[in-house]
Amino acid sequence: MRPCGAGHLRSTSAAGLPLLARSRLNGRPAVPPSHPESGRDKPSAQTSSDAVRRPSTQTLWWFGGAVLGVILGAGISGFAALAETALTSCLIALLFLTFLDIPFETGLRAVRDLPLLAVTAALNFLIVPLVVAGLISVFDIADPLLPAVLIVLLCPCIDYVIAFTRAAGGAADRLLMLTPMLMIAQLLLLPVMLWAVTGGRLSIDLPVRPLVGALVLFIIIPLTAAVVVRRLARRTPRLGRPLAASARLMDPVMTLTLLVITASVTPRIAHSAGQLGTVAVVFAVFAVVMTTIGWGVTRALHVGPRRSRAVILSAVTRNSLVMLPIVRAITGEGIGPAGVVTQTLIELLVLIVLVRVLPRLVPATAVAENR
Repeated sequence: MRPCGAGHLRSTSAAGLPLLARSRLNGRPAVPPSHPESGRDKPSAQTSSDAVRRPSTQTLWWFGGAVLGVILGAGISGFAALAETALTSCLIALLFLTFLDIPFETGLRAVRDLPLLAVTAALNFLIVPLVVAGLISVFDIADPLLPAVLIVLLCPCIDYVIAFTRAAGGAADRLLMLTPMLMIAQLLLLPVMLWAVTGGRLSIDLPVRPLVGALVLFIIIPLTAAVVVRRLARRTPRLGRPLAASARLMDPVMTLTLLVITASVTPRIAHSAGQLGTVAVVFAVFAVVMTTIGWGVTRALHVGPRRSRAVILSAVTRNSLVMLPIVRAITGEGIGPAGVVTQTLIELLVLIVLVRVLPRLVPATAVAENR
């Protein structure tokens, strides 16, 4: 005959123990939940839903789309022109779906998130110019390519970096709110950075219209549409299911966008492949260096896992699609635009890898370090 209440004691004692004692029983260190107002990263429904809906084969589909784009762009006459025509529409659709799945209520905190803004700005506008200056001193870049290489590397991305940050489980909502500031900063600082990096040998008058147009087309329009749809869904229950189903379109649309981008740029690279070897190495080294520096800086400053991933991707991803028409206007239709699209192709392959690597490089359990 067992003592009275023993069964009850066994079934409930673990739940009744303090957090520290329960953690010792389970063999795990105690990590109290972070306070919602502490400003630290914390697991969210957004992050958990990502883990549920993103299969391990996601990046294989993306890589397959990029490779298929290269094959179609190089092998089918006229396909590259068709892909270039569809590129803007695909990017807008991708960004609309990305924004539709972002909780803007938390994203608005990015405006007051001064540490995130400071780290992102410091990496993009202080560290990146130093890295670029080092690269052009080590690698011998042909004069016709130098302006294109500098322009594309000195400008942080404002468009598909949001989608890749979302896919990597980063703070896409907060990075989104920083894009207008990043655009204005690069608009003001690019001429200064070009002059500083080249020691005064290169200076340009940056056309404002393409940059402002890109901000409106790729950020303001899809963002406004996403906000309107989300508000309508709150008032109209019938829109709830289509809104939830739209998240499933993210991977197919991303795959299509990668296909279209790579197909549109492949012929330019093929025509000048012999002259682009050095800059291809420069772009690859830049991505590796900025990933390493971004990881080190965010780890040292205890930025938090989701924000760290966003900062690293912002430091790596460049504004090539926006800068292409600017480079074309400055250098003409020569080798310069081919250098820009080479960066785009290499960057896409790097980003596909980073989507898989960053959650392991900056795991969610790192939140314990940020207290």
